[in-house]
Amino acid sequence: MFTEPAQNPVQRVPFDRLGTVMTVVAGLLRFLERSAGPVLDLVMRLWLAQAFFVSGLLKIANWDNALLLAREEYPVAWLDPVTAAFVGVAIELIAPVLLAAGLATRLAAIPLAALVVVIQLEYQALDQHLLWIAVCAWYLVRGAGAISLDSMLARGLAGSALPFAAAWRHVTSALERVGLPLYQLGLRLWLAATLVAATSGTALGIGFPASTVAPLADGAGLVIAVLLALGLATRLAALAMIGLTLLVAMPDAGPAHWLGLTLALLVLHGPGALALDHLLWRRWRRIYPVLDGRPAFALEGLPRVVIVGGGFGGLTCAADLARARCQLTLIDRHNYHLFQPLLYQVATAALSPGDIATPIRSLFRERFNACVLLGEVSGVDTARREVIVGERRIPYDYLVLATGASHSYFGRDDWAVFAPGLKRIEDATEVRRRLLLAFERAEAEDDPAERQALLTFLIVGGGPTGVELAGAIAELARLGMEKEYRRFDPANARVILVQSGARLLPTFPERLSAITQRSLDRLGVEVLTGSRVEDIDAAGVSVNGRRIASHTVFWAAGVVASPAARWLGVAADNAGRIKVESDLSVPGLPNVFGIGDTVLARAWNGQPVPGLAPAAKQGGNYVARVIRARLSGAASPSAFRYHHLGSLATIGRKAAVADFGRLRLSGGIAWWLWGLLHVYFLVGVRNRVSVMLDWFWSYLTYSSGTRLITHEPPPSTEVSPVRVTRPREVSHV
Repeated sequence: MFTEPAQNPVQRVPFDRLGTVMTVVAGLLRFLERSAGPVLDLVMRLWLAQAFFVSGLLKIANWDNALLLAREEYPVAWLDPVTAAFVGVAIELIAPVLLAAGLATRLAAIPLAALVVVIQLEYQALDQHLLWIAVCAWYLVRGAGAISLDSMLARGLAGSALPFAAAWRHVTSALERVGLPLYQLGLRLWLAATLVAATSGTALGIGFPASTVAPLADGAGLVIAVLLALGLATRLAALAMIGLTLLVAMPDAGPAHWLGLTLALLVLHGPGALALDHLLWRRWRRIYPVLDGRPAFALEGLPRVVIVGGGFGGLTCAADLARARCQLTLIDRHNYHLFQPLLYQVATAALSPGDIATPIRSLFRERFNACVLLGEVSGVDTARREVIVGERRIPYDYLVLATGASHSYFGRDDWAVFAPGLKRIEDATEVRRRLLLAFERAEAEDDPAERQALLTFLIVGGGPTGVELAGAIAELARLGMEKEYRRFDPANARVILVQSGARLLPTFPERLSAITQRSLDRLGVEVLTGSRVEDIDAAGVSVNGRRIASHTVFWAAGVVASPAARWLGVAADNAGRIKVESDLSVPGLPNVFGIGDTVLARAWNGQPVPGLAPAAKQGGNYVARVIRARLSGAASPSAFRYHHLGSLATIGRKAAVADFGRLRLSGGIAWWLWGLLHVYFLVGVRNRVSVMLDWFWSYLTYSSGTRLITHEPPPSTEVSPVRVTRPREVSHV
């Protein structure tokens, strides 16, 4: 992928507007099958299991009535009534539990289907029974979906030494490979025959009563029947049938609901291999290889775009270019994208690192022209257009630098050992270690003065990170650790927030800054504004000539840009940021762009763009549009303009401040808004769900999540050193 462009013309594969539409449709169908499919499967299992299980419980509660039914109402000629009653109740009580849990689902579906067949033939013929049989047959050939114990255990069982595990795997594979297309064909033909019977007014004995398909007893039903039988536009036909049967008022809604669920199987999973849709889809996949996950165009010889940094800006730019006609390479020193705004919650044991980090490769697994490289960039050769990664050189035609910023100790880098910052996962776990270890050491300390120094937590910097960290530490000490220590009360811990400026949150309006300080005061945080830190060592901090004994100090005061300006040999401002042009390109290097905290862009009504996640994302989106325009020969977009979406900061478990320009919020409503936005901006559904559950549990129980002390240094070491390295962008939403 990193060779010089070939001299031969690029081989083009057809990819017109129809191909684009087909790609979008294919992606939507895959998304629906992977997301809604498991949910539909779970709903059907629970609903079917509930119907049988309730029936079994009623029979157990009135066993005489159950025997009467087995003897008089639906006797089975080849079974004794008492035996039949026992077998029926056993099936209704055991199989539904397995079905609901998705455990041994295929085995559970067999007796349920047999029981329904007996009821249908021997007791009372109902259209709902036919649908139950169809659903049981689906679970027999397809098995349970992703939300099931079968799915969770499948891989481990297949490779286990359990008896018959390998044989069962072969049987289930054959069932799905051979039985599923036959089942889908049979389901389509059955539904089509039912519609034809309803349209013609004849009773074939294989369908539903008129009440169920009454809305389809006209020409529309005949058209849908033909499409279903042929397997042509099957998903649309099934959707139309769902709409006509469920949206029209009917006297018997139960069968209609089951009919809708059965049709939804065709909508989400398709008509199967024995259908015209499948043949047409194979034809389209040959014409448009991208539908099959293959490149829509040859990569060799295409322009090479290299993005350095997998933060908010770099990731947004890469995602927007992932389908452009280019070779895309994303380089990052970590294999994950980190959601920095919630790092402080990892540091205060509210979340685990995995909740706010997502592997980068997983985000681009289906982007055929994107390559992710793990490595640390040490320089850029602008003359040869190469990015230097260790001993390797990565050529580029367009380069995007999204390398973020690191801690700035204002010339006192020796303070880093005593006051770690909060920019990386490693920083967060180190802060968590020092924080929790301070309480543990205080429990074992006999000297009251030394114990007070251990229980004094000082945060330098009154921006969003400092405010959020101070509030979280105060709440952890006062609400999350009660009754856990015997020799001291954690609520007596001192939390001190030092701010050199006249007020907290200097980028927020003064009213919100005052509200923030009052909220911190209520939490017991000591706020020292207009205070300058003069020295930090292992014993404490000197602030305005006053000595504060503290063994746990955290830095949230300033940042400095990555060495990107030095790599390029261009001028930078005092914070190390590259002064870029209006299109975010580097002066003198029109094919090199910078976004996020790497650059100084005066695109906010003439003011510098702030170091926020939305700013980095907007910059990444803009640079992607510029590169796409150059790749296609179109006109470049107008100059970059940053649109401020607002600033938020939270103070504890029920207070926050939000500044959206004319709209300024504080208190509970701002806190809820802060939580919703942060969950929304998280990358990955798993992370969103995990964070919401963790927050909900800790909010109601006052319990913290991951209170683990890891990588503890030897006892003789007072403070473990923290290596200062470049993180992702500063990114408070």
